[in-house]
Amino acid sequence: MTLAAWLSIVGICSLGAISPGPSLAVVLKHTLNGGKRQGYITAITHGIGVGLYAIACISGLAFVLIASEWAFTLLQWAGAAYLAWMGIKGLMSKSNPNQKLEEVTATQAARDGFFIVFFNPKIAVFFIALFSQVIGPETTLVGKAVYASTAMVIDMGWYLIVAWLFSNERWLEKLQQKATLLDRIFGVILLLLASKIAFSLS
Repeated sequence: MTLAAWLSIVGICSLGAISPGPSLAVVLKHTLNGGKRQGYITAITHGIGVGLYAIACISGLAFVLIASEWAFTLLQWAGAAYLAWMGIKGLMSKSNPNQKLEEVTATQAARDGFFIVFFNPKIAVFFIALFSQVIGPETTLVGKAVYASTAMVIDMGWYLIVAWLFSNERWLEKLQQKATLLDRIFGVILLLLASKIAFSLS
């Protein structure tokens, strides 16, 4: 493992983490619903999911998933369905202007943080393409572990920062005053993302 190879992993994983998508929407939603603690839990379990995918790719397990077209497609449909389910829950928010966002439990935050990764097999494609450029027969077990850990820490760190920024008390109080509107906006975003996935599969 060289410093240049590791820095390339850091740069590409950082760009992948900060790019907007369903993960960002879920972390923001749970931070606004449950505060800093639930946002942190979502970020941590999301990072763990990314780390497991990275390990699977490095160890070769993800090649089996990608080689099996039906398994890959099934996971994508499951991911679209999961996003749609969360989106519908958001759209079903009541129109009471004084309503507070429905509290998210630690279990729900952990589940959603992990599943939003687990049901996205494109992460496996991303990691295989990335790691194939830096991992070879000469790469040691320690080197592989460092690469996988780097991907996990970067992803987890980014979403912890997001949760920390949006759990600022002054921001949080103002945002929670628009509880219903925000819940519906997140619902629309998640449904659009689910529709995009479903359309690409049809």
